Amino acid sequence: MSNNVLPAGSPWSAFSGPNLGYVMEQYDLFLQSPEEIEAELVELFQQFGAPVVVEGEVAVSGGTASQGGDYKKVLAAVKLADSIRMQGHLAADIYPLKNRKLNTAQFEESAFNLNQVDLVNIPATVFFKDVPAGVKNGKDAIDYLKSVYTNKVGIEYGHVVVTEERDWIQAQIESGSLKQALSTDEKKELLERLTRVENFEKFIHKTFVGQKRFSGEGLDTQIILFDEILKTAEAKNVENVRIGMAHRGRLNVLTHVLNKPYDMMFSDFAHVSNELFMPEHGRLEITKGWTGDVKYHMGASFNRESGMNVKLAYNPSHLEVGNPVVLGSTRATQDDTSIPGQAIHNPAKGLGILVHGDAAFPGQGIVTEVLNYAKTEGFSTGGTIHIIANNMIGFTTELFDSRSSVYSSDPAKGYEVPVIHVNADSPEAVAQVGRFAASYRQKFGKDIVVDLIGYRRHGHNETDDPTVTNPETYKLVAKHDTVRTLYGAELVAAGVITSDEVAALDARIYAEMQAAYDHVKAMAEKDEHTQLEMPEELKVEFPQIDTTVSADRLEKINEDLLVFEEGFEPQNKLGKILEKRRDAFASEKIDWGHAETLAYATIIQDGTPVRFTGQDAQRGTFSQRHLVLHDKNNGNVFTPLHHISGANASFTVHNSPLTEAGVVGFEYGYNLENGNVLTVWEAQFGDFANMAQVMFDNFISGARSKWGQKSGFVILLPHGYEGQGPEHSSSRMERYLQMSAENNWFVANCSNAGNYYHLLRRQAAMLNSEGVRPLVVVSPKSLLRHPLAAASAEQLANGSFQEVIEQPGLGSKAEKVERILLGTGKVMIDLADRVKDGEGFDHLHIVRVEQLYPFPAAQIAKIIAKYPNAKEVAWVQEEPKNQGTWNFALEQLLEISEGKKLRYVGRPAMSSTSEGDADSHKAAQAALIAEAVAEIVKVK
Repeated sequence: MSNNVLPAGSPWSAFSGPNLGYVMEQYDLFLQSPEEIEAELVELFQQFGAPVVVEGEVAVSGGTASQGGDYKKVLAAVKLADSIRMQGHLAADIYPLKNRKLNTAQFEESAFNLNQVDLVNIPATVFFKDVPAGVKNGKDAIDYLKSVYTNKVGIEYGHVVVTEERDWIQAQIESGSLKQALSTDEKKELLERLTRVENFEKFIHKTFVGQKRFSGEGLDTQIILFDEILKTAEAKNVENVRIGMAHRGRLNVLTHVLNKPYDMMFSDFAHVSNELFMPEHGRLEITKGWTGDVKYHMGASFNRESGMNVKLAYNPSHLEVGNPVVLGSTRATQDDTSIPGQAIHNPAKGLGILVHGDAAFPGQGIVTEVLNYAKTEGFSTGGTIHIIANNMIGFTTELFDSRSSVYSSDPAKGYEVPVIHVNADSPEAVAQVGRFAASYRQKFGKDIVVDLIGYRRHGHNETDDPTVTNPETYKLVAKHDTVRTLYGAELVAAGVITSDEVAALDARIYAEMQAAYDHVKAMAEKDEHTQLEMPEELKVEFPQIDTTVSADRLEKINEDLLVFEEGFEPQNKLGKILEKRRDAFASEKIDWGHAETLAYATIIQDGTPVRFTGQDAQRGTFSQRHLVLHDKNNGNVFTPLHHISGANASFTVHNSPLTEAGVVGFEYGYNLENGNVLTVWEAQFGDFANMAQVMFDNFISGARSKWGQKSGFVILLPHGYEGQGPEHSSSRMERYLQMSAENNWFVANCSNAGNYYHLLRRQAAMLNSEGVRPLVVVSPKSLLRHPLAAASAEQLANGSFQEVIEQPGLGSKAEKVERILLGTGKVMIDLADRVKDGEGFDHLHIVRVEQLYPFPAAQIAKIIAKYPNAKEVAWVQEEPKNQGTWNFALEQLLEISEGKKLRYVGRPAMSSTSEGDADSHKAAQAALIAEAVAEIVKVK
């Protein structure tokens, strides 16, 4: 550090003469033997570095050198200032009901052995890089810091590691930028906005008595917060904003942020079709399914006058589970997928905003799953603004039962996310915080949390009586004026508006809502109450789509995939495996990973982007995929699919964080936002999707019928019984089959790499069509390299997806066939391996069911009809009888078996999914295969 430059905010300005000389001597000793220095000085040296001399000596502001030279007093003052900065939030006026004890003791001068005279004698430059106006000495500095850190806003930023960020936050607070005053017109606009928010809730409460709405009252300023975030984002040229929130306060957000008109919202309560009130400007969009959902789960999309699009995501009652869906949607708005190579990510294009409950934020793990995405390559969205709608209570649960931390926001601090606590009864502070949060996110590309602290005016819903369980809290609520009342009185006291004008504004807006409802009643007779139906295109169970590709084109792709960039050397063993793909293409032994890569190559050539994620998706859990290669010499990566000729869209593959629920939700949201992308998620093992069950239950299986949302999302679930134990065998396919209805998705279990290839191509071709639906693939493990599951180049070029496949070599002597075996997946290859070319098994015919839902009943019935002497139709599976496909298939087979005996061949019903011992597995597998192929006369 230079000897003639005094750093701003340095404590050394407090020393001069002998005292400065002493400190400089101590610093020299500190450099040699720090253990010999007093702890207080060590701390000072560590924080501020070497003492600095300016022109030989520094004058002391506000006192003599001897008065200012007590380094212990200076250090104590610095600690006091730091304590205010870091812990001032504990004493901040952030609780509207004032029902939480504030901690002010650690900010008293006496706690640091200081008095006001001590502080007066310390220069203000000790505390600030840029001394605020009116601050003349240490006492002024401490008073000023208390005023900005313990008012209606409390800020936590000491855990933020990056110095630039901390300095920026501190400068915003201490320069007064955060508390930038509002103009008279802005104050009046705030009052009008609050009047609308309050009257909307009051009108519904009085007009639709007993109907649930999950009111946001007590957090009315949440709308103000949204307003300021959106205006700031708009000024930063953000193109898309994606919002996720649960049900509380949602109707107000739909009305006042998404601009769903009052009459349109009231019509939902009055059971009149809201389509009669759709605005003619065309900037509001909603989607609907044929079964529908409750009004406080619905979403909307609105194009603001600037062109910025704002969407509120459709969301079930499962509070936080929509978070990853919204962030996936946000990421999709930021990615350019139109150019070959990896999708180009520009986080400035989109902004995600998530609204959390105060009990849910620390209580539900999905929250930290999405916080963990912030700096990952494949899942970052350039910073999310998290709003905790903090009404200080769960359903009936007080905070001492719902969390172990001081604040509900505390989990965010582990991710270096700054947290701003703000009193929801202070509209101007809320507006200022909204601007601050959006500015921070845009500047640093990081998450930020706004803890909007208010209360809940009613119970969990409007018919619930909270005094039963929380009497003390609701005594306070009953006596507490609304924020509109409080702010109106504040503006009257300040001379901004008169009390008559406040009353007139209230009456005018309430009358506006009454007029909107009168319009609903007048239009009711025009409502035909028509029931939405499933689109005709979605009723097609077996879409016939040309998935052929010329053999020459496939051969060229195969060669392209084996050309590495100059100097790139893959690991030796892998290099040989990849080189074999040249021979495999010619010798009709194209394995699963090879066929899959060829499918993706043709899909991006066709102009459809691909996004593929999962734990270890790049290599593949079973070392079968190798989409991303690593140079053995330097670790550089190379993605062959980025270098094929003729590509017209991006190919992106990311290894995901170790979460299933978060990633499945994210990828589903990505696909919802950009329906042109073939979005694929692979579970490491199929049953790992158990951890994401809520995403399948609440979004993927039913979103089309509930909300009218289309998705072509692909889910790969490795499945098969190879003796790896209960957790590495079953994908729990029975769960997906149980949820199958209304052609909501495809469920497939392919036994052949070529069929899988065409299934992927069919799915890509259906994207953005009315008939599109998700695809659940029960994908293999041991079949990945099994010769009997391999494909030929001819099959890839000229084949198509087959819902059923008859076993070659069997069934040619129709009169001799006595048993028809049906089944799906790996067990059918076990059977194929047993019967070989069919010699000696004339009594059998084997049919592989490659698509389980929609179930190909007519195709199977046609096959059964070819064998008039068949006495039995048997369903063979390796899963236990109460699991797998049997219970689903049985109902279908009862209708098509034509009176033939139906048999189950497989493991007995079990509470676990499989045996844990490899030898036991082999015995059970051998037994069921033997039973399946035995001659019928030998079966007792």
